Amino acid sequence: MKALPFPVIFQRKHIALSLCLFLTCVFFPSFSQNTATIYGRITGVEKVPVEDVSVSIFGSSKAPVRTDKYGKFEYEIPSGKEVVVVFSNPGFEQLEVTVNLSSGQRFEVSRQLEIKNTGIIIQVEDMKLRVQPMQRLDNKALAYLPSVTGDFNDLLRTQIGTLKGNELSSSYSVRGGNFDENLVYVNGIEVYRPFLVRSGQQEGLSFVNPDMVSSVLFSAGGFEAKYGDKMSSVLDIQYRKPRKNAGTVSASLLGSNLHLEGCSSNLRFRWLFGARYKTSKYVLGSLDTDGEYKPGFGDVQTYLTYDITDEWELGFLANYAHNQYNVIPENRETDFGTVNKALRLAVYFDGQELDKYDTYTGAMVLNYSRKKESRIKDLNMKFITSAFRTFESEAFDIQGQYYIDELENDFGKTTFGQVKNNLGVGTFLDHARNDLDAIVISEEYKGSFSYKGGRNEFLWGARAQRELITDQLSEWKYIDSAGFSLPQNPARSIDLQDVIKTKHITGSERFMAYVENIWSKRTRDTAEITFTTGVRANYWTLNEQLVVSPRATFAFKPNWKRDVVLRASSGFYYQPPFYREMRDLEGQLHPDLKAQSSVHFLLGSDMNFKAWRRDFKFIAEAYYKYLDNLVPYEVDNVRVRYYAQNSGRGYATGIDMKVSGEFVNGIESWASIGYLKTAEDIRNDYFYDYYNSDGQQIIKGYTFNNIPVDSIRHEPGAIPRPTDQRVSFGLFFQDYLPKFPDFKMHLSLIFGTGVPFGPPDFAKYKDTLRMPPYRRVDIGFSYQLVKEDKKLKETNPFRFLKSVWMSLEVFNLLQTSNTVSYLWVKDATGRQYAIPNYLTARQLNARIMFRF
Repeated sequence: MKALPFPVIFQRKHIALSLCLFLTCVFFPSFSQNTATIYGRITGVEKVPVEDVSVSIFGSSKAPVRTDKYGKFEYEIPSGKEVVVVFSNPGFEQLEVTVNLSSGQRFEVSRQLEIKNTGIIIQVEDMKLRVQPMQRLDNKALAYLPSVTGDFNDLLRTQIGTLKGNELSSSYSVRGGNFDENLVYVNGIEVYRPFLVRSGQQEGLSFVNPDMVSSVLFSAGGFEAKYGDKMSSVLDIQYRKPRKNAGTVSASLLGSNLHLEGCSSNLRFRWLFGARYKTSKYVLGSLDTDGEYKPGFGDVQTYLTYDITDEWELGFLANYAHNQYNVIPENRETDFGTVNKALRLAVYFDGQELDKYDTYTGAMVLNYSRKKESRIKDLNMKFITSAFRTFESEAFDIQGQYYIDELENDFGKTTFGQVKNNLGVGTFLDHARNDLDAIVISEEYKGSFSYKGGRNEFLWGARAQRELITDQLSEWKYIDSAGFSLPQNPARSIDLQDVIKTKHITGSERFMAYVENIWSKRTRDTAEITFTTGVRANYWTLNEQLVVSPRATFAFKPNWKRDVVLRASSGFYYQPPFYREMRDLEGQLHPDLKAQSSVHFLLGSDMNFKAWRRDFKFIAEAYYKYLDNLVPYEVDNVRVRYYAQNSGRGYATGIDMKVSGEFVNGIESWASIGYLKTAEDIRNDYFYDYYNSDGQQIIKGYTFNNIPVDSIRHEPGAIPRPTDQRVSFGLFFQDYLPKFPDFKMHLSLIFGTGVPFGPPDFAKYKDTLRMPPYRRVDIGFSYQLVKEDKKLKETNPFRFLKSVWMSLEVFNLLQTSNTVSYLWVKDATGRQYAIPNYLTARQLNARIMFRF
């Protein structure tokens, strides 16, 4: 065959190639060059990246894209013509950008969105939170809450279910439980409180730094299986992940705080740093006991995160706290008694007390997060390694010479209010040399994913924990009245009381795991049903006990005009003993002690409503808790001493209500009220009344074994638990002057009926006396000197600051003498007197805060 000439071959190949290119452009347009690409970064106020901004083409059916957590996006648009690109997000004003790009061109479109100016505050609330017995707390209020301690836990004092009392302490009790029955998490890491603290003034700073907090969740009962093994409550705190450089500096008569935060330019590395110093010397000067107080509490804390990739994140949390309390008491004078019989205690002290608490906490968190549009999406996994260590010591030798006097109560006499006669003279001596070293190391893995369109969620987790505790106790007390050692001894020997001399080294392991499923469905009438079920298990090697805790919550959101969610929760909440529960009143350990248990039954409602054209929320919860295998305990101030026996069973029941919202336009306030009744029945706690041959009662005894002949046995039955505070009320209210909105008032009002107490003989059936009610009003007045939206002159030294606040606070405005505990003394006849230990009196405080 004759070969074709080259021009003919080229012409045929050119036609075939052109035809292929045409067909490719028609049927596979993505391979054509009729498109261009825009990319960029969307930010909001102060260049903070805005996530989840929709990027779309106006009038086009092309699917939009959304910005990631760094505010970045990339979007393909048609080329060769004018295109209007729309940027939209519910919280910001819509932005439109017109571009006309050539084929294949890449063009940067980085813009800053403006916040919508609607005139009202829109609160976006996660429905997943409302269907659980959890509430989100307003942590921003902490900056303005008048508080003696300035501690984060002061936010809980006005919340539902919490016991109201002792403004010096950061410890809290919930619905009949004690201080050791509460879970606290920071970024998913469990944190601990000191072991040896006896009184509120000894407590330092709690772990949580308010300046670093992003969100706060609190549950007073009925919480999910993903939370740990405690009987009362859970506090779930998340620290911020900064998207800009910022900081705060504050100072007051009670201490100072420094907080710094920032991030890298690509937002992959973020850091938080906080340093706090607190001294309560000024406040403690208002106590009945005069002396030289030298308290000093400080901590340093940091939280670092680094995004290794878009899916993997590495986090590091570290804290060091040094708390020291030193007091050299001098004298004390306390008036007590009644109008008919007014008494006075005068004590002259020698000696001093020195307590130290050093704690170290560190945690490394590796987080994996993947969001894919598939059957299983929003996959999250966390690998956590954490370590906690505390060195605690308390040492005191305090001698007190006391006088009990009766005062003149006749108004007509010139000596009214002066000493009429002496009822007793004595001396007491308290001694202690206690040291504790505790180490807790844990490894944890937990994860979650959603399915069926994201409406359902499955969670799981496992944790292994190692504990090593070294404890050495050496303490005793001695009481002498007019030369007689009490109790009196015929042999004239010196008898010491409450002698404890022990040393223990305890090591153990715990293994925990849980699974949980959250199932949601929308009915035909658009009502929503959510059913949360879960189970967790805990095994402790020391007592070789395995406990399994099933838990469930059912939530129903009816299709009503009002936004209401109805809930019902129930579950088993076992609390395996920690070290303090195992140590009895004599300092001996009981490693065979079993877990306490609480079965929760809870009905609740969550309603959002409007009043005065403003948003409000009303929460109500009724509950009943059946308590078993209880370990009875005594409470003195904040010191909890356990009997180390599973000898009690009881209950706690009540109702709590809270309303929150803008009582004054633009600022949040809230009020809570609750009723509680809790009691316990201790097995084998009977006692006898002894009688002589004439039938006269001669003594009341307390025994477990031998039955005396001339006696009558009594069964005390159910007695109030130490935290049985029947009625409680908490209020935090804010207001401002209409013509001067920068001048604000912040009011905290707390009321709680008295809790039970009794003589210090560890006979629980006697603990049926009641302290006076706790009543306290704190008020603060603040003024904003510099505002964010106000531009200052170039010569103004405050031009680099975002805001400057000054405040004046009045603590205990009504000068109420609140009782926290009692000092028990005896005269030569053995008669006991309960002298109240009062809390702080009225005090002033000044604060200033800079934000930059």
